[in-house]
Amino acid sequence: MKEKFDTIESTCIPIAIDNCNTDLIIPARYLASTTRDPQFFGDAFMHDLRFTAEGEAVADFVMNRPEYSEKPHAGVHEIIVAGQNWGSGSSREHAAWAIAGYGVRVVISSSFADIHRNNLLNCFVLPVIVSPDFQQELFTSIAADPQTRVRVDLPSQTVINIATGHSERFPINGYKKYCLMNALDDIDFLLESKDKIGTYEKER
Repeated sequence: MKEKFDTIESTCIPIAIDNCNTDLIIPARYLASTTRDPQFFGDAFMHDLRFTAEGEAVADFVMNRPEYSEKPHAGVHEIIVAGQNWGSGSSREHAAWAIAGYGVRVVISSSFADIHRNNLLNCFVLPVIVSPDFQQELFTSIAADPQTRVRVDLPSQTVINIATGHSERFPINGYKKYCLMNALDDIDFLLESKDKIGTYEKER
């Protein structure tokens, strides 16, 4: 999951579910697993909306429709455009593991649950907050053409709808931006700063 983040340009999966909670993102029964295998959690992403109790694919769920069913890879479906208040409910970090394990690099929404937003950042998935109008424009563009591409530029903190040319800036904590751009988790950051910490301690 640790991969330097700069600019992502990709087609998108539109999941227009407002208040999509973490139990929808990954059902509670998966929380008992002791594995950290990304594929295990990726396969569980939105499981109970994607599949019936008998394991059959739900044909009309967006992720199962032919235009969106291809698994994310470079430039394809690496971005989710989500409904408002994405990741509400339980604080389970498994929800972020599932999104990262599925192969998604960016989630765009007009609002996120705070804990889930931080969990995404810790899994090297970028949560991008846009205005409701821009969010709706993205949904409209993707509905008109599922091949619509969106560019997310972390250095400039800009998201661009390639179809319309419209763009917005998005906020991000400076520390998390640095970590994403350098593929560092919190421990990596401390280790990178070990010499500076040692010098500071000696000078005290």
